[in-house]
Amino acid sequence: MSMSKTNAMRMLDSKKIQYTTLNYDANDGKIDGVSVAEKINKNPDMVYKTLVSISPTKSIYVFVIPVEKELDLKLAAKSAGEKKIDLLPVKDLLSLTGYIRGGCSPVGMKKQYETFIEESANDIEEIIISGGKIGIQLQLDVKDLIQTTRSKIAKVAK
Repeated sequence: MSMSKTNAMRMLDSKKIQYTTLNYDANDGKIDGVSVAEKINKNPDMVYKTLVSISPTKSIYVFVIPVEKELDLKLAAKSAGEKKIDLLPVKDLLSLTGYIRGGCSPVGMKKQYETFIEESANDIEEIIISGGKIGIQLQLDVKDLIQTTRSKIAKVAK
C-alpha cells in the first residue's frame, strides 16, 4: 500500500527532522489513544494525543498530552494565560487545523497555534504523535517536536 505524505510529514521533512512512521489498522473504529498505543505495540507513556481548545476571546491553543491522561482545563487555561478555555467543538477542528478527530497532529496545522506539551514529556526521549491522518502515528525526538511546534512544556494533564 503506497502512502501519501501528510502535512505533518511534509513539515518534518522540510525541517530535516527524522521520524519513524507507525501505521495501524483503524477499520475496527478504535482510534482512541490507548487503543492506538496497543495497536502499534508501544508504551502508552510515550504516545501523546493532540487536543485543541478555544478561549472565550476565540484564541486557539493546542495541548499535547499522554493518551492515558485527561486535559485539566484549569491548568491548561492558566498555562495559556487565560481565565478559562474549553475543548474546541469537533465540528470546528477541520476548518481551523486542517485535521480531523483521531488524526489531529500538533505538526503541520493550517496555522501555528500556541502549543503546550505535558511536562511528563521531559521524562521520555522519543514521543509518538498523530501523523495527521487516522491510521498513522509518528515517532520522533521530543526536542524536535518542541522545536518544530515552538511548544512550551507545562503541567496541563490530570
